[in-house]
Amino acid sequence: MKIKLIIFDLDGTLVNTSVDIANALNYAIGPYGLENLTVAKTISMVGEGITTLIGRLLGQSRAELKNEVLSRFLDYYSVHLNDFSTEYPGVHETLEIIRDYRKAVISNKRTDLSRRLLENLGLAAYFDYIWGSDSVPEKKPSPVPVLEMLKKVGCGPDEAVIVGDSNFDIEAGRAAGVKTVAVSYGFRDAALLKDADFIIDSMIELPSRLEVFNAA
Repeated sequence: MKIKLIIFDLDGTLVNTSVDIANALNYAIGPYGLENLTVAKTISMVGEGITTLIGRLLGQSRAELKNEVLSRFLDYYSVHLNDFSTEYPGVHETLEIIRDYRKAVISNKRTDLSRRLLENLGLAAYFDYIWGSDSVPEKKPSPVPVLEMLKKVGCGPDEAVIVGDSNFDIEAGRAAGVKTVAVSYGFRDAALLKDADFIIDSMIELPSRLEVFNAA
């Protein structure tokens, strides 16, 4: 069955957002006596959405601060969305090569931030749909966002592939019945990506993997 839809994750897959997210988190938690986060620590925690991440940072003892810290994060991050964030090597070239496929982004970042980040980097026009954590009732690793996207586009699971850097992307894709491609250069350890159909080291390898799926 020919591939008709390619679904991409955003953070750690299309764009390296690690420094800007770390800076916004450190601003958000600054007044509350928490230790500053390194970029490495930040990327080990991202993936399930910023609300969940902040909740984990605060723990039960400071849970009542979550909304306040989240508000500080969003205020800062919305202004400094791409101070340092850049697309990964090969992303622009690959999107040009596969421009005839229908393409979507499903991110656990909020929709408005996801869209604005892609617009700022000149990538938004490549995608038919850009969905975030608030686009559907559930987030990855739930398959719900993927299944809802399939309905939106009007294609079957065997006609779609999801590309991501996280086990959440692979779990969501597999549960939805779509093909899966993991990128090794993102925020998650490659050992967590072993269940993907393919693991690629650069986005520029994606078109050749699509050829394999199309030939199957």
